[in-house]
Amino acid sequence: MTCLLRLGTRGSPLALWQANMVATALRAAHGWTDDAVEIVPIRTTGDKVQDRALAEIGGKALWTKELDRALMDRDIDAAVHSMKDVETIRPPEIVIAAMPPRADTRDRLIGYNSLASLPPGARVGTSSPRRAAQVRRARPDAQILLFRGNVDTRLRKLAEGEADATLLAAAGLDRLGRGDIGVPLDQLLPAPAQGAVGIEARAGDDTILALLRAIDHAPTSRCVLAERAFLAALGADCRSPVAALAQIEGNEILLRAEILTEDGHASEADEARFALDDPSGPAALARRLLDRAAPPLRGLFAA
Repeated sequence: MTCLLRLGTRGSPLALWQANMVATALRAAHGWTDDAVEIVPIRTTGDKVQDRALAEIGGKALWTKELDRALMDRDIDAAVHSMKDVETIRPPEIVIAAMPPRADTRDRLIGYNSLASLPPGARVGTSSPRRAAQVRRARPDAQILLFRGNVDTRLRKLAEGEADATLLAAAGLDRLGRGDIGVPLDQLLPAPAQGAVGIEARAGDDTILALLRAIDHAPTSRCVLAERAFLAALGADCRSPVAALAQIEGNEILLRAEILTEDGHASEADEARFALDDPSGPAALARRLLDRAAPPLRGLFAA
């Protein structure tokens, strides 16, 4: 069998693992042989620039723009992403075609057993505004250090003593066979779409879209799209500390969310239940949080 589908991906070990997971699912769904799906690694600007925060150099588009270009130039047929790294507003020519079942949504703390057990003035490495704000709220004495790079790079920096602790997504650690590292933090709401992998394709490319939709996990897609709708209603960007997690309960979605200032001193949290087919639920929760927020917190969002 000749190649039927070219999957674009970043070249990090985690990204390649996720692309191969998608390829395996597609082969199983369609009865394809191994050579039917080709993995096409594409180096992104986000992978090249590791010494500055994403917000300073272009935001989440640094993970997607090269893959978007390859998709529109027809160098690939679909692109595999960690959904939490995908901008909320996407080009109209590109659509999210499918999401496989979501993995563990939690963060893991590495270096200590809990935030409370961190030593006074602990140095915590992270590049996430959401994680930084949540740590600062729990531990105002903590020093936040910029930690960029893939999972191995961040673990190496920690082992070399650049920080006392760091937080990483449990899903990424599990996928890389590092499930024994770190302590899950159940008390922290995760980033919107954390633990989810998405596959994007060209809008209107019906043949490719049909192939990809065969591996879509509807509950994951519903929940992640609700979390992304919440982000869109806030007008949040990569600088905005936001946490959100949607779960299906019966015929409803339960969406829990919080917004924070960068120093963690101010925050608003709430939850909403709405019907599976109610597109207004996430936006209503966003409005409620913003209406209650003090001006310094509300000013972080463009809604």
